[in-house]
Amino acid sequence: MENPLLVLADHAASWRDRPLAPEVAHHARRALIDWFAALLPGCSRPPATLLAAALAPERGSGRSICYVDGKPGPLRHAALLNATASHTVEFDDIFRDAGYHPGCPTIPPALAAVQQQGGEMDRLLRAMTAGYEVSCRIGMAVQPSHYKNWHTTGTVGTFGAAAATALVLGCDAGRMAHAIATAATFAGGLQQAFLSDGMSKPLHPGHAAEAGALAAIGAAAGVTGALDVLHGSRGFAAATSEDTGKWEAALADLDRRICITEMTFKNHGCCGHIFAALDAVDDLRREHGFGADDVAAIHVGGYGPTKTVCDRPEALTEQECRFSTQYCMGALLVLGGVRLAAFAPENLANPAIRAVMPRVTVELDPELADAYPARRAAKVRLTLCGGRVLERFQPTRKGDPDAPLSDADLSAKFEELVGPVLGAAPASALLEALWHGDAVPGVLPI
Repeated sequence: MENPLLVLADHAASWRDRPLAPEVAHHARRALIDWFAALLPGCSRPPATLLAAALAPERGSGRSICYVDGKPGPLRHAALLNATASHTVEFDDIFRDAGYHPGCPTIPPALAAVQQQGGEMDRLLRAMTAGYEVSCRIGMAVQPSHYKNWHTTGTVGTFGAAAATALVLGCDAGRMAHAIATAATFAGGLQQAFLSDGMSKPLHPGHAAEAGALAAIGAAAGVTGALDVLHGSRGFAAATSEDTGKWEAALADLDRRICITEMTFKNHGCCGHIFAALDAVDDLRREHGFGADDVAAIHVGGYGPTKTVCDRPEALTEQECRFSTQYCMGALLVLGGVRLAAFAPENLANPAIRAVMPRVTVELDPELADAYPARRAAKVRLTLCGGRVLERFQPTRKGDPDAPLSDADLSAKFEELVGPVLGAAPASALLEALWHGDAVPGVLPI
């Protein structure tokens, strides 16, 4: 087998000069728009706000914008804080086949590096594409077993950050390889961080963004890494999955399938493993006109993480509720959707939502478990108070590549999330620049 790290490094470095097809550029802009939509609401929330205050005394000079406080500074500082903020409200993109959120660790260091150099949008889109390619394919090589203990966005995200930053810094294939190699030994992020309450989960992509940027900066300066670190007997795959990596499958369609063109963009502000069940109940609700008080029971059959990560009948805190099928189902029925308002303090304590939660049960469906991660489906059985039973098989999630959000949907999501932060007019101006502009964004009126 050819060394997968060298294959990926050569492929990533090629995005500096190869033709960027209009379709690929458009999908990269979609990912950038979605990332800003997830970022800006998180800039006023912990842990990013707490970390920004704590790190303020050691902030250096630079041109990279930290959107948490709106100030320019060093590349790594901006990457860390922007990545952390962009994972806070759980609206960031997903690469389904790797169970991974590539935008929040990959885009912040790439954008920070382009801002540092005074570069243009084309350079950023190329860097994003390269970072998504490297990290998504490494994710495919170690999944699904990797997800048993590891948070893919924290681990695999480090490679996305390294490859994207290295491309902006002008690394050739050789130095790109060393950036990826060093990133491997920086990667981390334990699932327990979001199975229990705490603020660590958003720090996973924050660390990945900063660590990947450090690996790239080092490689650009001549720092070398172990080039067999992905597939070696004690390398990344061996340490974090069931074998030394399924590299032939992960790389088989390199150059034919461009990962950034197959993103899932979230339609709900919670864990993606709940989405299919929410979509099924939402469709049933629209078709049959029932409300929360009409529902006697909801039974959800799902794949592995739907049960192991999202079966939380007694969720209390904001983080726990974002990962609770029971809470999110109650929010959908009571509020009409699972958006930012669902996790406001008054709704976390909303007795109408709390009344729904004991009626919701979750179990592992073997058929759906076998189809994961390529499919994220749900089987829902909903019983109304009069005894009528409604059933729905939801084969995919709205927002997945086979049921995508349209450009109009994505723009509406952006305006919903960003408008309250920037104001309607500045939000619309930023959206227009992201869709069509040649310059990368700078300081925003937060």
